[in-house]
Amino acid sequence: MEYIPAKTIVTKTKSGQWFGIDYNMNIYKGCCHGCIYCDSRSECYRIDRFDTVRAKENALQIIRDDLRRKVRSGVVGTGSMSDPYNPFEKEMMLTRHALELVDAFGFGAAIATKSDLMARDIDILSSIKEHSPVLLKVTVTTTDDQLAKKIEPGVSLPSQRFEMIERCSSAGLFTGILLMPVLPFLEDTEENVRAIVKRAHETGAKFIYAAFGMTLRANQREWYFEKLRELFPDRDLVTEYIKRYGNSYECRSPKAAKLWKFFAAECEKYGILYQMKDIIHGYKKNYEVTQLNLFDI
Repeated sequence: MEYIPAKTIVTKTKSGQWFGIDYNMNIYKGCCHGCIYCDSRSECYRIDRFDTVRAKENALQIIRDDLRRKVRSGVVGTGSMSDPYNPFEKEMMLTRHALELVDAFGFGAAIATKSDLMARDIDILSSIKEHSPVLLKVTVTTTDDQLAKKIEPGVSLPSQRFEMIERCSSAGLFTGILLMPVLPFLEDTEENVRAIVKRAHETGAKFIYAAFGMTLRANQREWYFEKLRELFPDRDLVTEYIKRYGNSYECRSPKAAKLWKFFAAECEKYGILYQMKDIIHGYKKNYEVTQLNLFDI
């Protein structure tokens, strides 16, 4: 494992609108999941050797000091740029120990991952839940394990992720799905959406947050097109993308509006949250402080 220097790790977010997260915490840099669509590979992020996972030097000491200096507690999010449960985490346990610090200093936690290793830390997450909000976001864009092996070769299979969702939900943790990105011409079908929502319901997921499309920027675009040619040689998907999107950054599915309507109806049927404001309210509602109005006494 390579180590890279860092001065701070727990940083204030610009806005709490994204799942109500107050702070970001990225312990690792780079990713070895090999997902063909990853936006973090984009040139604008300037991550050299993106496929090599590196840990931040003295990460736990820095995180401890960062948390200790915060004037306000809040929800600490992790997983925005690098999955906190990469394969090295199994032995290094930096994410686990960081969560112990989050717990000790009275902060909440919001995790985004594609790995079923997160279930290992149910005990710590349950401890955090005793005093602060916990939000677990598991990326699932298809229920097809064979398709997932192609587009997400280094992560837990969807079937394994759904098993983890069930374990976390059964433990009383507010767990749900990030249905993004939904790859145009590969995953943007009603059949796929229906299957994901149904499995979400069966495993006790509280929410699904969806975006029917993907982003393509410099460097990421070239990598994605190369992988499409390699993995789907019988389909001229690259031509379809170029014809439809050109060099556009935002690549919404041609069926996005129709899929959203279908998706919303499916979620309503099962009582699954799908709007950001409802998800934030859902996982934070038991931690809202109600101030007593002295004039009502």
